[in-house]
Amino acid sequence: MARGKLDRLLAEVEACRICEAHLPLGPRPVVRAGRGARIAIIGQAPGTKVHESGIPWDDASGDRLRDWLRMDKETFYDPARIALVPMGFCYPGRFERGGDKPPRPECAPEWHEPIFAHLPNIELTLLVGMYAQGYYLGDRAGKTLTATVANWRTYLPGRIPTPHPSWRTTGWQKKNPWFERELLPELRKRVAALLR
Repeated sequence: MARGKLDRLLAEVEACRICEAHLPLGPRPVVRAGRGARIAIIGQAPGTKVHESGIPWDDASGDRLRDWLRMDKETFYDPARIALVPMGFCYPGRFERGGDKPPRPECAPEWHEPIFAHLPNIELTLLVGMYAQGYYLGDRAGKTLTATVANWRTYLPGRIPTPHPSWRTTGWQKKNPWFERELLPELRKRVAALLR
């Protein structure tokens, strides 16, 4: 019965048209979750490739994220194990000067609480990027993404903040070697333990 309720809720999300007027490619909500999931990954919003495929993290950023997690695609896309719930479910468009716009502000307040109410087994939430960190950490977030991620131990055991795994993060990782040296091994250990 409970699984049916989650399926109905996700169907409502997929039919959502709340911010349709603001979406240059139209609505195509992208989210995956199953009641048994123990790990939630909260990212930003789909890019154009994910908008086209309808598959979350189906791009180079997803490849980098899976590398950070040491996770294969089969596991990553198993909704019974991993919930993929972005801050914005639809592609928000691009700025004229380049770069994607922020996630639409309507999605998380409208849908996150109902979705997570149906995910009672979540033990670890990855807050990927500053939008998820700002929303979920509030005043506990640092003044910058780097400050928030550097303080990752203070959010344990339930949450781990990371930068967004875009190509831009390559330079950030070089400037912050502790991310690969300290955070990623701990993240991989915790993820592996929850997937056993």
